[in-house]
Amino acid sequence: MPTVEQSIDRRKLWLAAIKPPMYSVAIIPITTGTAIAYYETASINWQIFSTFLIGAVLILVWENLCNDVFDADTGIDKHKHHSLVNLTGKKNLILAIANICLVIGIGLVLSISWQQQDFSVVAIIGLCCFLGYTYQGYPFRFGYQGWGEVISFFCFGPLAVSAAYYSQTQSFSITALLASAIIGITTSAILFCSHFHQLEDDLAAGKRSPIVKLGTKKAAEILPIFVILVFVIMAIGIGFGYFPLLTGFVFLSLAIALQLTSFVGKYHNQPAEVSSCKFIAVSWHFWSGLLLGLGFAIPF
Repeated sequence: MPTVEQSIDRRKLWLAAIKPPMYSVAIIPITTGTAIAYYETASINWQIFSTFLIGAVLILVWENLCNDVFDADTGIDKHKHHSLVNLTGKKNLILAIANICLVIGIGLVLSISWQQQDFSVVAIIGLCCFLGYTYQGYPFRFGYQGWGEVISFFCFGPLAVSAAYYSQTQSFSITALLASAIIGITTSAILFCSHFHQLEDDLAAGKRSPIVKLGTKKAAEILPIFVILVFVIMAIGIGFGYFPLLTGFVFLSLAIALQLTSFVGKYHNQPAEVSSCKFIAVSWHFWSGLLLGLGFAIPF
């Protein structure tokens, strides 16, 4: 019978495996695109919004579960105790659950397109799913070649935000495209930061992540570029009138961004310490995305 300490440790592993905070990566693009649609049209179809939000979360569940399965195939996760495959020992079951989530998620997005008799939204999300598969899936495994951050940028930035905007307006928007770049960059920063503590495992598995290619020191020096790009785009958006003034509250998230770059700069070559930097990156993504969406949604 497991001890209390063992039970607590196992609960922590399950919590780490499920990764609740990471689902902001699916939620923020949908809320941002919808908020911009509201800003430009003064209306929201709540049924479409809620359907899209649930579908996006289920699709991200699929991607996360598949990544665990694909990483188990390569052996890169052999030291990752909170891998769902390692926790359950049932790779086929995890893959089956993943595929069920994908079918339901795509089905929900398809229902929006069917309702509108316009299949642009499901086509965009289908492209997101294909790119998401290429990240770790055979025969592509682009994540192992160092393309994960680029894929994340497009999937969770321009594609997801534009799809959410289109689902409300059945049109595209320069404002949504500008805002989507911010969401895409902060999402890519999460993935970028997640590699620092995995350098040895990535090297052993032949995964050429940006940290492997650059080394931890150089990568830590590059991280501030993510921050600069986000706030330059914010300044352009407000300065040229694409974003309302209230979106300027996004600059409050600069404190989190600076905490992230400082933390990584200090601990980049210390895996045990730097492993938590991805949670700071998640916090930056969440708060900057939330403040951006609220800036569009609150009348001023």
